Amino acid sequence: MEAASQERYVMSDPRLSRALISVSDKTGLEPLARALVERGVMILSTGGTAKALKALDIAITDVSDVTGFPEIMDGRVKTLHPMIHGGILGRLDNPTDEAARESHGITPIDLVVVNLYPFEETLKKDADFETMVETIDIGGPAMIRAAAKNHAYVTVVTSPDQYDRVIKALDAGDGAIDPETRQTLAMEAFARTAAYDTAVSHWLAGTMEAKTRADMTFGGPIAQTLRYGENPHQSAALYRTTENRPGVASAAILQGKELSYNNLNDTDAAFEAVCEFDPERPAVVIVKHANPCGIAHGDDLKDAYLKARACDPVSAFGGIVALNGEIDGACAEAISEIFTEVIIAPKVSDGARAVFAKKPNLRVLETGGLADPKTPASIAKTIAGGLLVQDRDASSVRDLELKTVTKSAPTEAEMRDLKFAFSVAKHVKSNTIVYAKDEATVGIGAGQMSRVDAAHIAARKAADVAKEAGEAEPATIGSVVASDAFFPFADGLQVAIEAGATAVIQPGGSMRDDDVIAAADEAGVAMVFTGVRHFRH
Repeated sequence: MEAASQERYVMSDPRLSRALISVSDKTGLEPLARALVERGVMILSTGGTAKALKALDIAITDVSDVTGFPEIMDGRVKTLHPMIHGGILGRLDNPTDEAARESHGITPIDLVVVNLYPFEETLKKDADFETMVETIDIGGPAMIRAAAKNHAYVTVVTSPDQYDRVIKALDAGDGAIDPETRQTLAMEAFARTAAYDTAVSHWLAGTMEAKTRADMTFGGPIAQTLRYGENPHQSAALYRTTENRPGVASAAILQGKELSYNNLNDTDAAFEAVCEFDPERPAVVIVKHANPCGIAHGDDLKDAYLKARACDPVSAFGGIVALNGEIDGACAEAISEIFTEVIIAPKVSDGARAVFAKKPNLRVLETGGLADPKTPASIAKTIAGGLLVQDRDASSVRDLELKTVTKSAPTEAEMRDLKFAFSVAKHVKSNTIVYAKDEATVGIGAGQMSRVDAAHIAARKAADVAKEAGEAEPATIGSVVASDAFFPFADGLQVAIEAGATAVIQPGGSMRDDDVIAAADEAGVAMVFTGVRHFRH
């Protein structure tokens, strides 16, 4: 907007005389209402808010007395009336608006305090369809949007978190709210109604299992302003959505420093990966820079952690550790042997908490449960001028019909490791090659432009780990190998075979599948096709 067209919004500075308060969340209501009454502001109110204010011995005028019309349809209709919206939307310096107000006896309303029915909170309780419909607020968003549009003259307040700011602005402005505060509150109001409507839209889409919609919105309240983004010169914040899914955004932070942008991103990657595996079997994922550097099943969580760390001990230093069960003291001691940034698990025992407390900067998160990897949801990625939206990759190797395409079939142990390795590959940046043995990763090649390079890097890292540990041969000898996408040529497979892999799992679908299968047969290794690709960018 050009400066000339903003002049009216900058210069107008009315003192408050009439406020409408209608809130679902009554937190902090009394101090705000008393601050208004002390300044001679008349308060209009409705329903439960009016009762709450009367109980506090605060004088109010019922909205029905202003409209001359009672609340009807179980409260569905109460503020949707020209006497209310005319008071909110009327422009104080507009002759036409002034004439309309005088003609119809409409009095201006210059403060609107409204927070909405708790749709998002009700959604988390898995309420039935009818309850959810009745929790959709109509009058509230209408008043908020009207006040926000007319912020040249009207102050709109949508959250108890804003009350102190409003009271301070009243003090500073001798009963008036300055234009900058009004405009800021209007911006926050439109963001609130957008997030609210987003929650309703996504819920309705979920009830219909809608795949692609003509219009889609994403939004949610701010949860945390971060110190910076991926790098110190980038600003960043965490926003919450209405998705009822255990994870880093909703986890309880038991101890430690504030989570950074990179911590949150990496911890999400780690926890989503560990949720991929059978919850009845202990599993641990260690992530560094959004990629797993070690994943393993074990007899218990300590065993799984040690096996995961053994895959790449150097990268595990300063990593993120995600576990799929309750952390006990013994596991906590093992994790505490090296520097770790974040630990996330469904539950942390008292014994583990005592161990972690010795490292106060260590971030420890408790989610209360595991996320279902098969839960459908839309995920988005920004591009210049738009959003790419897709379903979450909910495919699991446990549900796929695997097809052996070579002369030799994998043994029972190899098939177990193949499924494990392919589950790991789903959570590693493409192109990726994963070597695994005894349900533990022994080499991971992540994010390479060439699948051949990914196979080389994973094998080389395994060889480096073996050399450092004084072992006679790398763990890739006798391992299985997984590829997130098909081998376009046999060269990537040849690298894996030379590294010692005895069985291979890949999606298949290349124009040269026959050449790749022939190379596997010539080497005497088993190969399984999944028919499903796991690109991750």
